[in-house]
This record gives sequence, structure tokens and C-alpha cells, in this order.
Amino acid sequence: MSFADLGLSPKLLEAISKAGYENPTPIQKEAIPPALEGRDVLGIAQTGTGKTAGFTLPMIDRLAKGRAKARMPRSLVLAPTRELAAQVSENFEKYGINHKLSMALLIGGVSFGDQDAKLTRGVDVLIATPGRLLDHFERGRLLLNGIEVMVVDEADRMLDMGFIPDIEKIFKLTPITRQTLFFSATMPAEIQRITDQFLHNPVRVEVAKPATTADTITQRIVKMPAKDDKLKRNALRELLRGEDVKNGIIFCNRKSTVDIVAKSLQKHGFNARPIHGDLAQAFRMETLDKFRNDEIQFLVASDVAARGLDIPAVSHVFNYDVPIHADDYVHRIGRTGRAGRKGAAMMLVTGADGKYYDAILKTIGASEIETLDFTEFFDANPVNDTRRRKGDERKDNKGARRKKKRDDDKTAKRVGSSDEQPDVAQPDVAQARDKQPDADNAQPARRKRSDGKKKASRRRESAPDPVVGLGDHVPAFITRAVERC
Repeated sequence: MSFADLGLSPKLLEAISKAGYENPTPIQKEAIPPALEGRDVLGIAQTGTGKTAGFTLPMIDRLAKGRAKARMPRSLVLAPTRELAAQVSENFEKYGINHKLSMALLIGGVSFGDQDAKLTRGVDVLIATPGRLLDHFERGRLLLNGIEVMVVDEADRMLDMGFIPDIEKIFKLTPITRQTLFFSATMPAEIQRITDQFLHNPVRVEVAKPATTADTITQRIVKMPAKDDKLKRNALRELLRGEDVKNGIIFCNRKSTVDIVAKSLQKHGFNARPIHGDLAQAFRMETLDKFRNDEIQFLVASDVAARGLDIPAVSHVFNYDVPIHADDYVHRIGRTGRAGRKGAAMMLVTGADGKYYDAILKTIGASEIETLDFTEFFDANPVNDTRRRKGDERKDNKGARRKKKRDDDKTAKRVGSSDEQPDVAQPDVAQARDKQPDADNAQPARRKRSDGKKKASRRRESAPDPVVGLGDHVPAFITRAVERC
């Protein structure tokens, strides 16, 4: 079957031919015809199977007639990440080259003013992340009651990122007569609930079992002898030096690990660069562009780059960390082996990753993943026992210091609470009197204030009684003699 058999317009067929595509993928064969008929579509397929073109092409065909009004877009595409939204916009530009359709991209890290100017002119296609879309709506700069077609891409990623409440709110802001195209690689129960609520008698298109990996990807693991970060980075570099490694994406679970691994690779002469959510949007887009153009060989990424990014020529995917969620493994390795190409995925597995690795095997329906023989490498690169011993010694010394402090505190409490006071040498009484006749001065300094009060009291006892109420001073007019009449 060719694209011409799907019922697309001649202008679209010309754009597809110019892009270099001849035959549609299974998801495109099943999703495009009902979408052209105006029906709701629920598409389930693994990553890298062409879902983006599966909704882009029928949208362009439907929007070819008509004109957008100011601040009232005609169609809406929701994507979970900025990178995926930008990729969707590139697909619209590529396939809509023969159509005069206006488009706006609403993502974070870009000026509100520039985005608002496009909305004011009116757009046929609005591509956005949920957060930025709602920001514009709440400012009163956008109306969604003119939406004819609404697309939710990578819906399960929306669930992972906590966007489901925003998605529900956006659905309620759009007309009930809209056409909805809903695409996801997996179908958790929460996603199923959303589709049951907002899709109307959808055509379910499922070209592969949920959370399955492509047959074009060769999967292997390396079992680490110990959980040692330095040894792990050494093993990663050994994998990257493979003869068939053209380029690759290295996935880590934490953003801090992404930075550490990227710096380590750069230090050892690898052309690598990090990408994660804490980096500036301009830097992230520049990094992706350079990776696509082969200016960067290795991309060290968090899961922000795991879903939906279409970089066809990735030869390898390396899981530096075993993903905590089994579904993320499917999305990560789906960055290679795309569009019928061969790909390879490798993962470093430590003893602490056992339950995550077992969950991955259960998800992909495999009993085991092929293990690479790294015996010689580990023999030549043993675990740094000296560094481990020093660390243990530091822990032992720290524990000993804490124990000694606790013992000292207990001893001090026992001494303070005892009735018997420690023996203290008493000075000779006579000698003390000769040197210090004033007994009051022999008291400690801390009792000077109370002793001073005692001195003042004794002085008042030896003094004559003063006039009550006037003190020691009596005015002269009171003591003046008065003649009696």
C-alpha cells in the first residue's frame, strides 16, 4: 500500500514524496483513513512507528479549506515536552509546504510577546505544551471554542509528568463537536479513563502490543560486579568505543548524573553534550540540532529526551542507569532502530537494580536479555578497594568519635547527679585570713552581686533611722524653729 491509497490530497502526496517517504507505516495505514473521515482515533503503537505523521497528514488535509480568526486557532496539538512540540511543528512545516497554513508554537523558554503576536494574527495550527497553553488562556489571550481538531500526543508521558488535570481542563474548554486524535505508546488505566470520557466512539488502532520493543533493535546488558560509579563510567566508555557505534544517546535517571557523565566523557575526549530539563531552552534546542547534524556524537540525556523525539539516524542507545519505570525502557531504546533501520541498545546493570531489571523483562515479555562478556575488562579494571577501605575507615573513625562523645556525656551526667563531690584541696584558713581579711572578697566573682546586696544591708542596719519618706536629706524649712502663739 502506498500513501496514494490512503485518500490524501495531491498536494500532500507531493510533499510526502519530496520528504523521501514512499510507503506508510502500519500505524499510518490504520489511523489516516478514519481520521480523514472525521472520526475520533485512539492510536496505540510503540515509539518510532510514525505516529506524528499519522495525525499530521489528515490534519493538514482537513485544514486546507477555511481561515483562522484572531486568537481562535482551528486545531490544537498537545505535547508533553518542548522538544516534542518543536518536532511536531517541524513535521507540519515539512508536510504543509504546499499549503498556506499558519502555525504557532507555545512552549516555555520563549517570549510571551512573540507568541501573543502570532495568536493575534490568527493561526490554523496551534502546537503547545499544556502549561504554556493554559498560561495564555488565563491571561485572556486565547480562545479554544474554535477548535475543530484536537490531538494529544504521547499521552502516557503526559500522565508521568502530572499533566492529566491540565489535559482534562483543556478538553472541557474545547467544543464537544471537535475531532480528537489520541496517541500513546502505552495505555495505563488513567489514560483509558480519559479516552472513555472525552472520545466519542473512537476507532482503536493498535499495531503492536503496549510496551513492546521493535524487532529492529538488538538489546544487550552488561552486569556490573559492584556498584561503583568510577567503574561504571569506565565500562560506559568501553561500550562507546565499539567499532559499530556511529552515535548514541546515553540515558541517566538523574539530572545531576547527566552532568557528571557528560563532563567525564568530555574529559576523556568524547564529543558529548548534556540535555535535561534544568538547562536553558536555547541550549537544549541547539544541542538537539547539532546532534541531528552529526556535530555532536553522543547525547547524555534525562528522560526529557526519551519520548517522541524523532532522530532517525541514532545507531545506539545506552542506559547508564536502569530506568525505575519499566515503560521508560521501551521509550528510551525506541530512539534507535527507527523507520526500519537497525539499532542497538545496551544497559549497565548492578546488583541493586535487580527489581527494576525484572520489571523490564516482565514488561517486554522476555525471560532474559543477552549479556555481554566483560570479564577481561573487569579483570583489567578492578573495583578500587583502596578507596573503599579509606571510606570505610572514615566511617569507622566517625563512628568511634560519636561513641566517645556519648560516653563522655554519660560520665558527665553521672558526676553532676552524684551527692559525692570530687576532692578539692582546701586552703589553710589562717593563711587565707592573713592574705584576705575581708571574707566577702573570698567568694567567687559570680556571687559579687549578691554579696554587694548583703554589704548594703549591713550598712543600713548601722546607720541612724532616716526621716521616713525623705531619705537622709531634710529640707531646712522643716527644721526651722517655729514660735508658739
